[in-house]
Amino acid sequence: MDLIGLEIQLSDEVIVIGMVFIAAFLLVQSFLVPAFGENRQAQKRLKKRLRAISAEAERSGVSLVQRKYLRKLSPLERVLERLPGMERVHQLIEQAGQETPAYRVVLYSVCLGGITGVAGHQLLPQPLLGVLLGVCVGAFPFLRLMRARKRRLARFEEQLPDALIIMARALRAGHPFSDAMHLVAEEMAEPIAGEIRTTFMEINYGGDVRGAMLGLLRRVQSVTVMIFVTSVLIQKETGGNLAELLDGLAAVVRDRFRFQRKVRTLSAEGRMAAWILSLMPFVLAGILTLVNAEFLPMLTKDPLGRHLVVVAFVMVVIGILWLRKIVRIEV
Repeated sequence: MDLIGLEIQLSDEVIVIGMVFIAAFLLVQSFLVPAFGENRQAQKRLKKRLRAISAEAERSGVSLVQRKYLRKLSPLERVLERLPGMERVHQLIEQAGQETPAYRVVLYSVCLGGITGVAGHQLLPQPLLGVLLGVCVGAFPFLRLMRARKRRLARFEEQLPDALIIMARALRAGHPFSDAMHLVAEEMAEPIAGEIRTTFMEINYGGDVRGAMLGLLRRVQSVTVMIFVTSVLIQKETGGNLAELLDGLAAVVRDRFRFQRKVRTLSAEGRMAAWILSLMPFVLAGILTLVNAEFLPMLTKDPLGRHLVVVAFVMVVIGILWLRKIVRIEV
């Protein structure tokens, strides 16, 4: 009987940990992302555009920046970099603004997750918890890169209006488009200076403007950058006043960020309420366990009590999704 009771207790612990993990994951995905989201139609256009860019890049070959990157690696490292899936990891590293080889990130993730998983399998009472812990720790390098990419993209979009104004003034002064980009690379700070410098170098070293601008969009995946790249490419093909177009685009981007900050301020109360209401059941359960360790087992050992716990958890998930629908605003 003691063995059966221990198994039930361990099973309850696994269920509770799983519930907390699911609730925390939904909260992070719903309320730690920007409250101002891109329009879904704009996201679809961006994804479609990026797929077209990827197909065109495969036909046109490797860029000058990628060739320079591959020349720095040893023959063994080049073989590792050509393994399946390494291209996407390298793209993530490039978008995060780092220069670590892709195979090192994957190797570090595998070693970190493997060591943690084996240690958790040996030390924790449930082997499944050790495996889950190893997977979570192994995903940490990729989560860190994704967080760096997100922060870098937000910083790039904040700098973009100033860069567009500088380029427009340089064009009015009679400078060609490549010199206007070089001026932005010299005058502004990272990350926009590095991305514009890379685009300028690809143009200056013999590449065409279309390939360089599409490379910029592939590195900085944003609807705002897509509009900028599309505007430049259309102007190059059909003509027109590019300086006036860049001024108008800068004004639109500034208004967009002004509206974004206003929305985040107005929705802060709703996001805080979502965190409090969603985590309150788990916090209350922890407090009750500390006060009276026999209180919650009375609920979980009874079949009706287990059904009530499942219903309560489902209602918590529905509440999180409902609050996310209310707080997240698409324009």
